[in-house]
Amino acid sequence: MPIGENVTRIDALGKVKGETAYPGDLNLPGQAWMKVLFARRPHARVKRLDISQAEKASGVVRIFAAPDVPVNEFGLGTFDAPVLVPEGGTVRWVGEKIAVVVAESERQAEHARDLIRVEYEDLAVTSDPRGAMKSGALQVHPAYPGNIMKHIPIRKGNVEEALAQADVIVEGTYHTPSQEHAYLQPEAGLAYMDKEGRVTVAVAGQWVHEDRQQIAHALGMEEERVRVIYPAIGGAFGGREDMSVQIILALAAWKLNRPVKIIWSREESIIGHHKRHPMWLHAKWGATREGKLVAAQVEIVADAGAYAYTSPKVLGNAALGCTGPYEIPNVQVDAFAVVTNNVPSGAFRGFGGPQGHFAAEMQMNKLAEKLGIDPVEFRLKNVLREGSLLSTQTPLPGGIVSLPQVVQRCADTFGWPPNRKSGIGKGISARGVGFACAFKNIGFSFGAQEGATATVELHGGAQIERVVVHQAGADVGQGAHTVMAQMAAEAVGVPVERVQMIVSDTAVTGNSGSSSASRMTWMSGSSIKGACAAALQKWRDEERPAIATYQYVAPPTDNYAPETGISKPNLAYGYVAEAVEVEVDTETGQVRVLRVTCADDVGEAINPQQIEGQIQGAIAQAQGWTIQENFQTKDGRVLTPYLSTYLIPGILDVPERVDSVILEYPDENGPWGARGMAEMPFIPLAPAIVAAVHDATGVWIDEFPLTPWLVLDALHAKEL
Repeated sequence: MPIGENVTRIDALGKVKGETAYPGDLNLPGQAWMKVLFARRPHARVKRLDISQAEKASGVVRIFAAPDVPVNEFGLGTFDAPVLVPEGGTVRWVGEKIAVVVAESERQAEHARDLIRVEYEDLAVTSDPRGAMKSGALQVHPAYPGNIMKHIPIRKGNVEEALAQADVIVEGTYHTPSQEHAYLQPEAGLAYMDKEGRVTVAVAGQWVHEDRQQIAHALGMEEERVRVIYPAIGGAFGGREDMSVQIILALAAWKLNRPVKIIWSREESIIGHHKRHPMWLHAKWGATREGKLVAAQVEIVADAGAYAYTSPKVLGNAALGCTGPYEIPNVQVDAFAVVTNNVPSGAFRGFGGPQGHFAAEMQMNKLAEKLGIDPVEFRLKNVLREGSLLSTQTPLPGGIVSLPQVVQRCADTFGWPPNRKSGIGKGISARGVGFACAFKNIGFSFGAQEGATATVELHGGAQIERVVVHQAGADVGQGAHTVMAQMAAEAVGVPVERVQMIVSDTAVTGNSGSSSASRMTWMSGSSIKGACAAALQKWRDEERPAIATYQYVAPPTDNYAPETGISKPNLAYGYVAEAVEVEVDTETGQVRVLRVTCADDVGEAINPQQIEGQIQGAIAQAQGWTIQENFQTKDGRVLTPYLSTYLIPGILDVPERVDSVILEYPDENGPWGARGMAEMPFIPLAPAIVAAVHDATGVWIDEFPLTPWLVLDALHAKEL
């Protein structure tokens, strides 16, 4: 049957042949072109906006400013950001939009944009979130008193008493950096009025219905008058969850009643969309001499940047992940999201999990060393199992909690511990190994009601000849639409070739939520399974064609209780462990990842080949975050706005060998037992690499990226 098979992606041929259309490939007769005037300063008041010269430039159709936006605000969770900053308004980060120019050609729009004159009053810049929390700090945004956007406290047991009785205590301060999504296709789109008079935006995003909602809100119109379509999407990783070009394109097409197109340059993309949250984490953990964890105390400061975006939700994941996938009887967590004049932070693969788990896994490896216990053995003594209570004082849902099996399988496949001495290498090179594990939620979590809608049509005579599936879930490159086709084929009992997917168009697909939070296989699969069952019943009743719509409603979750954090935060989890081997050049500071073993419990492998691709891609991306990618800002200004200054891994940088270990312990609530898995392999790699560097050199490095100069500084400090 289709589930469990390595079905070739349904979009593979078109992409390989270059026939697949991405938003930047779309064109319509009579289209105009748009360019954006970014503020390019981190904090200022707009004293005067003069578009008079720009309006006279050749080819200019119209210039839009804040007064042209009916409801000048947007935001995924909170409407706290302006679409266009008005005269008298405040610029809070370099990517604020001041005006948009529409002209007959892209070059004319660009020329006119450069003729716009803006008089600014520069204001003091707040760029350090730790300083922004202090009494008397400059207020960045009126909606967030004291610059604290969100505080999450978690309390379980008595931490002070438990730490006082612990045999071993490890305390550390950690810093995890920002990260640019660097997806292949920069932001682009085409907007027009369709035949039904709807403002239609063809763009790359992660949730067509949310995009529609935000466009409609800003334009002051009902959602039914807005249509959002996703063509092929050139990567996302969370970077397309928030608004970029959607609202301004819709505004222009609506006001001008003609098609309008935009394509951002790579520099515009890098300064114009959010990044992974930089975080500072201080952790103090205690254990018994036998190797049982007794207490964990953690404080997190996350740089939210200028606006909320998804910071409150990301902080929720970091607060849960900062104590790791372990049962700890006494926990105290205080997590803060803090407003600054930096580029806004938002969703990025792992969604707070990588930052929180970095601190947790560093603590575990340091405790193991101090106790003289093997790191894998130490984890097996403490990982969550069925019935274990999280820091939120609730057990994990879904049946089997497979962390012990995942950890052991990873260790066995890797050959842990290697039969050699640490630090042995050739000449000036030293080799080491490291281990880390993690768990990752599936779904929006924290009280947000989850679900998805699908419509299935069954066509044919004596037998089902064609299955049409309407599903809005975005395929951002991960192969979601192929998996949806496989699940529909399985549910109906036909070959995948008979399934036709109609996707990501608000006019013909019901709301399925975002392609994020490792949720799409679970949610789309549950909705498709339900719609197929209903359609099959109609088919058996000889209704031709048989058409059914099903809205899946997921099990509920809870938000953190305000003072204690008590909650059932997530409806499901996936489990992952990684072991790595690295080589460190002690003369240059270069770190090279030689091999990685990654074990993931995915519940049910719908398409094993695609899962392996997700594992390999996540490891390459996580390695980039850990070693190479170095997003730099100074006083809120971006210093690395190009891929020539922001370096991502190439083919010669990725590990020589990646062993993907797929475990299948079904989740009792997931479709065919499936869990989500796209984010899991990213999460534990950074601490595993840092542990391996320590194994090779004897030096703990509590921050990254592990640039050569950072590694050399650590090695030299050890020698002093």
